[in-house]
Amino acid sequence: MTRLAPETVVLHRHELSYVDSGSGRAVLFIHGILGSQRQWEHLVDVMDDDHRVVMPDLFGHGKSAKPFGDYSLSAHAAAMRDLLDHLGIERVTVVGHSLGGGIAMQFFYLFPERVERLVLVSSGGLGREVNFVLRSATLPGAAQVLSVVASAPVLSRVEALGRGASKIGWKPGADVGAIWRGFSSLGDRESRRAFLATTRAVIDIGGQSISAHDHLQDALPVPTMIVWGAKDRMIPASHALSVENELPDCRVEIFDGAGHFPHLDDPDRFAQVLREFIADDGPRR
Repeated sequence: MTRLAPETVVLHRHELSYVDSGSGRAVLFIHGILGSQRQWEHLVDVMDDDHRVVMPDLFGHGKSAKPFGDYSLSAHAAAMRDLLDHLGIERVTVVGHSLGGGIAMQFFYLFPERVERLVLVSSGGLGREVNFVLRSATLPGAAQVLSVVASAPVLSRVEALGRGASKIGWKPGADVGAIWRGFSSLGDRESRRAFLATTRAVIDIGGQSISAHDHLQDALPVPTMIVWGAKDRMIPASHALSVENELPDCRVEIFDGAGHFPHLDDPDRFAQVLREFIADDGPRR
């Protein structure tokens, strides 16, 4: 697997980290909460031979800056627009996972002329339900609790337990691995502050606070594909079916056995359906 060194660009006085590889039709990959560009890196080898692949770390995540400020969907979408301007890219297929799906829809809502196709992977913004772990981040005192549970001693102890369990045959799935890597990134105050600000911009104690359903039929006239894991415990797969009912022309791919990260659970199938969808210039399905 190709491991590319990220580049950086200064947007509004803050550094944004990104990978830019290949040439051809451009594809912008947007990760979710606690994610990073690394969650997409396995796609570089199968995409950049005939596509231009752009994989940023959102502000507040990965190697990008974690400033005080606006972590709303609109702010993230504007940052993606500024990155594309910097790279000289006019139009893209936008692929968004979880929070990134909400950002992808907001990007299209704000800048429809920049979007060729839209791919929503276990996307936020399509229903109220979301796992309590994320809802708990909106509770009073969450910052203090997070500073303890994400501290180095606690993380080291949990990691040691995981190594012990693996020695007796336990194999963590894609969800566990991805969530653990994200949670492990919260060791510093700036990362925790950015995580809480990002979460609270889209979630309250009752669930997701932003919904795209009022705008789906009017706001998504571009070819759209929904990808979901049937065993998603973070955001239920029923959200994909609710979109299918409102947008019968969209393509829906449910990955049996996959969780919240279907692109990691079954990367070969994900790469295949994504390439097919981008190449399909015929009538919408």
